[in-house]
Amino acid sequence: MNRTNKRLLIASAVVATALFTVACKPQPATNADSQTAASADKSQAGQQVVDEHSYSQPNVVRTKHIDLDLAVKPDQKIISGTATLTLEWLKQDATQLLLDTRAIKIEKIEGENVHGAWTPLKFEVAAEDKILGSKLTIETPDRPSKVRIVYSTVPEASGLQWLTKEMTEGKKSPFMFSQSQQIHARSWVPLQDTPSVRFTYNAHVTAPKDLMVLMSADNDPKAARDGDYTFKMEQAIPSYLLAIAAGDLVFQTTGNRSGVWAEPTMVAKAAKEFEDTEKMMQTAERLYGPYRWDRYDILVLPPSFPYGGMENPRLTFATPTVITGDKSLVSLVAHELAHSWSGNLVTFSSPKDAWLNEGFTTYVQSRITEDLYGKEMKDMENLIDRQELATEFKAISPGMQRLAMKPQDLPDPDGSSSSTVYAKGAWFLQFLENRYGRETFDAYLKAYFDHFAFQSISTAQMVDYLKTNLIDKYPGKVTMEEVNEWVYEPGIPKDAPTTDSPRFAGVDKARTDFISNGTVPAADATKTWITQEWTHFLSGMPQKLSPEQMTKLDQAFHFTGTTNGEIARIWYPLAVRSGYTAANAELQKFIERVGRRKLIMPIYSELVKSPEGLALAKQAYEKSKASMHPITAGSVAETIDGAAK
Repeated sequence: MNRTNKRLLIASAVVATALFTVACKPQPATNADSQTAASADKSQAGQQVVDEHSYSQPNVVRTKHIDLDLAVKPDQKIISGTATLTLEWLKQDATQLLLDTRAIKIEKIEGENVHGAWTPLKFEVAAEDKILGSKLTIETPDRPSKVRIVYSTVPEASGLQWLTKEMTEGKKSPFMFSQSQQIHARSWVPLQDTPSVRFTYNAHVTAPKDLMVLMSADNDPKAARDGDYTFKMEQAIPSYLLAIAAGDLVFQTTGNRSGVWAEPTMVAKAAKEFEDTEKMMQTAERLYGPYRWDRYDILVLPPSFPYGGMENPRLTFATPTVITGDKSLVSLVAHELAHSWSGNLVTFSSPKDAWLNEGFTTYVQSRITEDLYGKEMKDMENLIDRQELATEFKAISPGMQRLAMKPQDLPDPDGSSSSTVYAKGAWFLQFLENRYGRETFDAYLKAYFDHFAFQSISTAQMVDYLKTNLIDKYPGKVTMEEVNEWVYEPGIPKDAPTTDSPRFAGVDKARTDFISNGTVPAADATKTWITQEWTHFLSGMPQKLSPEQMTKLDQAFHFTGTTNGEIARIWYPLAVRSGYTAANAELQKFIERVGRRKLIMPIYSELVKSPEGLALAKQAYEKSKASMHPITAGSVAETIDGAAK
């Protein structure tokens, strides 16, 4: 997934990099501490992973396959039907099957006996936990090979969003889509909702005939829109990659095995923006081996989608906010595509090992970006990531700065430090590449993806493989003490590789000139700037500017009303802090239209700091909450409620 709070920048690339090693180690651990943490983690290697965010017991029984027979009902805002789980019993004295649910209505549960007949099973749904949902306990004294659950979701399901036709781009048909990561699959399918369990699935889905239904499976670009659809996912996936969407969707190709699904008014624009998808696939395959998921299509969702992208296999979900017309934000596609190797193919076994997905993926993304768009683009994005990391490390506890987290450090799986798992994880791999050279490290990483293909692994397993196949194989390059410091200690090691950007240096000079003497950057100097340069320019401004400075910038560059969400998420908070009320009308339109948390939460966070801003925030939220995804609505409500107390 593309991170929620990605790229909250600080003033200067040069200054940030120079100060980084000091700012990022608030409570440095000793080498003995890292050795102890490494030993504790290593003791779990090869053992059954315990995922504290799931009620299920994969060491007792594991789901191997799921058959779904579902009806999508937009008028009721529910999905109803059956989920049939094919089970592998690992303990022959087991008498219960435990599953994860969240606000799902269970009608009945049956088990298939040895004669192929279905018989009722007793079950109990426990009281709901705010984070984990409700444990579903099914009495299975005969350990059936299949269990069938008849159920329906609720309109408030945390993993589904329902939009009326008025809330869509084309305003022709209603729209529904899922968001299962981290643990929201349990809100629309009762299952073992843990990344340590992988399963294949088939699905039969009915819907109103005006809706095209898609899943993270074998979507046929030529499928008729007839309200009756079948799907197969033959590669085993974890639950967080289970996905469904339905709406007024059409297809446009971008390559022999890639394309874009979107509403008719958006599809051509999206296909043009993402026309390099096939080239990205070829680059990744050259570096890390074959693409193993057959097709790679992108579904462009409405602006209410709470994230930048979601790497559902065969069907990445993407926000329309990355479609800027100049391809400056297509690194999101590179990121979600990279998950086809790091995440979807080799998967973290529990949320506390999230960096195995996101850190590896951010590294692979940077390699794809460099290959297609040049080293300068890669360097700018690396600097942005590291600047965000420096900023975030100032605000979070040392425990949240470790790549391998302890269970008690992560009560909510959605609460990990995005900068740690993305940027620090990628920086660690860049450190290894720097020490071993690209040829050696590329070969290692390709072998790693092959070795663990279609498996869910822990940090301990990754470190064991690293030691055997890189550290010991090429002695004298990197020590295990250095590895342990990266993985098990907070902060960033002092010998971390650095980078710089001549283009950012030019942006820094333009900003300095404006702050010191009011000189607005000349149009001929900025006409080639892309999103990364504009956000770097704005993010390095002082916390507040004078009304005259804000007016001068706005008149020159028309930031107020921008269609670029990355610029908006920095400009509007700056406007709020600076008392630049001329931006309020467009600011309010933006946060009412867009639901991507990364873009709107910084704005809400600034608004609630003053009575006037809080009133505006409440007004915008009341007008837009019906079209917000439940995840976004919860974040906004928490921010407003916290300020109002």
